[in-house]
Amino acid sequence: MQAAVTVTPSRIPELLLGLATVRPVFLWGAPGIGKSSLVRDFAASLGLECVSLLGTQLAPEDLIGVPQIRDGRSVFCPPEAIARDEPYCLFLDELNAAGPDVQKAFYSLILDRRIGNYELPKGSIVIGAGNRATDNALARPIASALVNRLTHVHLEASAKDWLIWAADNGIHPWVLDHLTDRPDHLWSKPPKTEEPFSTPRSWHMLSDALHSFGQGLDEDTLKVLAHGTLTPAHATAFCGYVKIVRSRYGIEAVIKGDAPWPHRIEDRDLLYYLAESFRGRLVKELPAVKEHMPASGRQTAHRAKSLLVQLAEISVEVAQTVIASDADGNPVLPAWFLVEAARDMPRLVEARR
Repeated sequence: MQAAVTVTPSRIPELLLGLATVRPVFLWGAPGIGKSSLVRDFAASLGLECVSLLGTQLAPEDLIGVPQIRDGRSVFCPPEAIARDEPYCLFLDELNAAGPDVQKAFYSLILDRRIGNYELPKGSIVIGAGNRATDNALARPIASALVNRLTHVHLEASAKDWLIWAADNGIHPWVLDHLTDRPDHLWSKPPKTEEPFSTPRSWHMLSDALHSFGQGLDEDTLKVLAHGTLTPAHATAFCGYVKIVRSRYGIEAVIKGDAPWPHRIEDRDLLYYLAESFRGRLVKELPAVKEHMPASGRQTAHRAKSLLVQLAEISVEVAQTVIASDADGNPVLPAWFLVEAARDMPRLVEARR
């Protein structure tokens, strides 16, 4: 299902309070962005127990129940997890990953709030959640009859919301500080290949691992942890950041000339991180138009080109990342600066082709 309008996690409690208390709701979103946690927290805020049913682990009879003979007639007895006396939150996780027969078994439970002769207690709420087919996750088409029984809310990851949550939930300071500087690294689109990718959940996993290893964490183990949980480029950047924290080797020292670009092969992750920081500094400080540029801007541009030359002498590939376009092919740095960089360093332009 395509999202016409998306919402951030901070808006979910308000929306669910108005929607889920009157009609069933379905939360759509990419893996690892916190759908399940949001539902559990919302249920807790209402004082309701959250009962989760995982669509991929259910068969139709798990919902309908098994038949018993009463007075010569068969009666289906719903499972204990569903048949409760007190109101609760029924959370149908990965609903759209369930088979067609299981989805069909949910129809009456979702719309009529009943299974056979059992009816959900008054005050109960029903919330479903699932990934989108575009997320390269297990997802099946939902029949129109089921689609029409639900109010659909599309969730997007929000670095601002997550960082506020993380600050109060024991997330490791390295993760907090890095994502404060690079909020765009919080989430990345699930890859088509089998490899880790960055999500709020994977950063939380990395944080737990960092706490577990403690101060004795060595550089090689850090690389294993980061590359085992994050998108490869994000893992490299994070390792570079940690190396800066530990060595106090920052981009400010490079720009001022107090320190050179790191040139050892084993410091390549640090070099990539510094190059990204350098690119971000240029985006902020270089004016869009060269005309009437103040003396300070000309000095910044001159120093930037000098640093690019030095960086290219170590690695043309890393230097190219500084002047590269964004994911949509649009220039990030001012056009006049790119023209001068191409004139002074033609091999960088050749490397981009």
